[in-house]
Amino acid sequence: MKKLTLAFVLLSITLSISAQKVDLRYYIPNNERYNTNIPTPKEVIGHEVGEWHITHDKLVEYMKSLAKSSDRITLEDRGKTFEGRPILLLIITAPENHARIDEIRKRHIDATNDVSMDVSNDPIVVYQGFSIHGNESSGSNAALAAAYYLAASTKSSTEQLLKNSVILFDPSLNPDGLQRFAYWANTNKSKNINPDPNDREYTEIWPRGRTNHYWFDMNRDWLPVQLPESRARIATFHKWLPNILTDHHEMGSNSTFFFQPGIQSRTHPLTPKMNQQLTKEIATFHAKALDKIGSQYYSEESFDDFYYGKGSTFPDINGSIGILFEQGSSRGHAQETSNGLLTFPFTIRNQYTAAMSTLEAAQNMRVKILKYQQDFYEKARTEATRSKAIVFGDEKDAAKTYHLAEVMKRHNIQIHELKSDFTTNGKRFKKGYSYAVPMNQKNHRLIKAMFDVRTQFQDSLFYDVSAWTFNYSFGVDYADNVSLNRLGDEVMNLEFKKGDVSAKSTVGYLMPWNEYYAPKALNAILSKGLRAKVSMKNFKNAGTSYDYGTIFIPVQNQKLNANQLYQFLRKVADESHLQINGVTTGLNEGIDLGSNNFRNIRKPKVAMLVGGSIFGNDAGEIWHLFDQRYDMHVTKLDMSYFNRVDLSKYTTIIVPNSFRMEKSAVEKLKTWARNGGHIIGYRNSVNWMNNQKLISLNFDKPKIDSVKNVSFEDRSKQNGAQVIGGAIFEAKIDRSHPINFGYKNDKIALFRNTTRFIKPDKRSYNNPIQYTSNPLLSGYISKENAKVIKNTVPFKVQRMGRGRVMVFTDNTNFRAFWYGTNKLLMNAVFFGSQM
Repeated sequence: MKKLTLAFVLLSITLSISAQKVDLRYYIPNNERYNTNIPTPKEVIGHEVGEWHITHDKLVEYMKSLAKSSDRITLEDRGKTFEGRPILLLIITAPENHARIDEIRKRHIDATNDVSMDVSNDPIVVYQGFSIHGNESSGSNAALAAAYYLAASTKSSTEQLLKNSVILFDPSLNPDGLQRFAYWANTNKSKNINPDPNDREYTEIWPRGRTNHYWFDMNRDWLPVQLPESRARIATFHKWLPNILTDHHEMGSNSTFFFQPGIQSRTHPLTPKMNQQLTKEIATFHAKALDKIGSQYYSEESFDDFYYGKGSTFPDINGSIGILFEQGSSRGHAQETSNGLLTFPFTIRNQYTAAMSTLEAAQNMRVKILKYQQDFYEKARTEATRSKAIVFGDEKDAAKTYHLAEVMKRHNIQIHELKSDFTTNGKRFKKGYSYAVPMNQKNHRLIKAMFDVRTQFQDSLFYDVSAWTFNYSFGVDYADNVSLNRLGDEVMNLEFKKGDVSAKSTVGYLMPWNEYYAPKALNAILSKGLRAKVSMKNFKNAGTSYDYGTIFIPVQNQKLNANQLYQFLRKVADESHLQINGVTTGLNEGIDLGSNNFRNIRKPKVAMLVGGSIFGNDAGEIWHLFDQRYDMHVTKLDMSYFNRVDLSKYTTIIVPNSFRMEKSAVEKLKTWARNGGHIIGYRNSVNWMNNQKLISLNFDKPKIDSVKNVSFEDRSKQNGAQVIGGAIFEAKIDRSHPINFGYKNDKIALFRNTTRFIKPDKRSYNNPIQYTSNPLLSGYISKENAKVIKNTVPFKVQRMGRGRVMVFTDNTNFRAFWYGTNKLLMNAVFFGSQM
């Protein structure tokens, strides 16, 4: 009887879903009139909103159609994604506002510079962004209904809203991810929609649609701005300085709907308290609107506003109000959940409702929010009046310094050249290799956030990282409280330092390994079939000092003649933004150019494991580093066919963060390594590599005292406090070891978000990177973990037959903005044989 009842229920659910008829009236008000000249989504894309998952090409088609048919909408194409998809922005406002849109924008920006301006009659600017995670697609699908309503509604209140608002409407923050997920959901949809969570429709294949082309989580890139989609939206943000920015997401299917504020104790201290108060007032409009349609929701119980690299937090340090929406996800077209049947149209309706309640709040709170923004910048100016300047740079690496300056320019931060070289606190700042940033400027608070150092916290739990300090992540020297007299000309057009070859040589060429793009140059040289060697010791040639890792390219016995080699190296130097020196003699102070301490470098053939249990973000960061930064091939070997691949053609295999690997694959790796292959493992892969005897490591663990006086309710907080969500630590380095070639300082800042602590070797030379006795530079770590991390090692290398196994406990390529540690991976790739 129970089986029959269950079968009947499932049958009823299936029939109800297959028979469900959802049209536009399910989302938008039924008691209004709409302009018939404005096409509905179905008239353009061929299906109702929520009937299928919108693909990005159809989304673009509809937005273009709206812009063509409505005088309330203009369309901007702000660039292209890695896959060539347009990054669109709709500006939605009243026709009379469009007629003077440049004047409105100028006045809006002027008001942030002058607190005395009367803004009571000015429109409020709202940025609405949808589905930055591509498989959280209810947002972009809701954008169809919201854009139609704003274009077509003839209701007087809508017309008034548009007169009082400029809406920056971003229908897809992640075009490539949205397209990838829509393809999956649509190709696995049945005519009779099956809500069983076990159905293939609800379990995407690796790497899933959350990320962009290179598998980045783009909702962590608002502050670092490393990706093209981020650059487009940040340019729009600073162009307009919106008062409110909304970020529409999804969460687990068994959840309801979340809107901010989040957990108050986890708000970054640099965010004004008024920001959170206004967010809470805006929340009342969301509650009212969701109550009206009978949707459940919650607030202030999860998520936080700490890391300024998220879409809902970045606005908070820029005088705006960032708001996160999280909708329980159907992950397809309908799913059974603990709250009952969750349909895709239902998730879209909640997102649409929140988008419209935001605009209602903006309309009602317009003057209050406009004045808050004025007050934010007035207080920032007051804070900055007595400030001096900060300086950052690397006297041997102009490119790395350039990229940090590039981030600051993208955020409309004023930077200057140095007037001349100077030294402070033992750090030398060289003109052309360093930049100065006066703190007495509009974005004073944003600059403070970028270089924020914090080791004390109100809360011990973090939704994301607890530290991102840019001078550490970019690996540059830094000084604050520097006299403004050190400043030279303001940098108006930031440019790479020009690379070249000093002179044509009949002996050879020396390329220092310090510059960020040296690996790109070396790869180009080896790919040309040229011979190159690496110096294992420091030396001087013609009075110029050269560090460990200097690359020597001899003129003799090359595929190119002397003149061809010179011209080729000039091209390489120019493209890699570095200096190559032609030498007139092989006689040096220290090792000579003919010494055996110059070791031959073989051209690497690199593969990387992907799929299966490999973490997509970690793998994508490595792929992006090779492909976009260094123009190097990396072959992505999927675990589904790994056992069938002939590995003999590869010199190096990278194993990104992963929890396990099948025994047959492990044995295959062992055999390959014994025959001369190099394995580079990251993060959780270190555990199983140790367990499977690919490497022999000794781990240390913190001693957690017995848990007392912790309630059942707070038990998760006790465990969460032991997590290192993302902090920065100091390590001392042996610069003579090949893993550290190219670094000029004896210490390095490392990102860490694991609790994997490797004990050091008794022989100090086997600990080329070792945490100091007080390593925390910035971020949160529990007292228990802080005791253990002291003097442990984040890197180990061991021989396996003729090969090498190298492991990093943490990510050296984190989110593409840890320029300071990218070279560690490149050193492992190029110089592994010397370790």
